Amino acid sequence: MNGRWVVAGLMWAAVSVLAFRGIGNVIVAGGLVVFGLVLLVVLAMASDWDRHPGFEERERERARRRREKWERNAGARARDRERWEAHQARKAARGAAQDR
Repeated sequence: MNGRWVVAGLMWAAVSVLAFRGIGNVIVAGGLVVFGLVLLVVLAMASDWDRHPGFEERERERARRRREKWERNAGARARDRERWEAHQARKAARGAAQDR
C-alpha cells in the first residue's frame, strides 16, 4: 500500500474523531465521515485512471481477437458454405423436376 494513502486514511480517521467530538449532532458528524470516506475511495480509484488503455487501444485489441477468431473458424465457415451450396443445388434440382 502506498504511504500517501496510509497518511490520507489516518487523516480521515482523525477528522472523523474530531467531527464526532466537535459537532454536537451525531447525524451531521456521521454524514461528514461518510462523505470523507467516499471521497477517499473515489480518489483512490481515480489515482490510476491514466494508466488504463484508451479507447483506440481497446478497440485494436478487440479487432485482433475478432480477426483471430475469424481465422480460427475459417474451416467451419467453408464447410457450412459447401453444405449450403449443396442444399441450394438439391433445392434447384427438385424445383426443376417439379416443373416437368
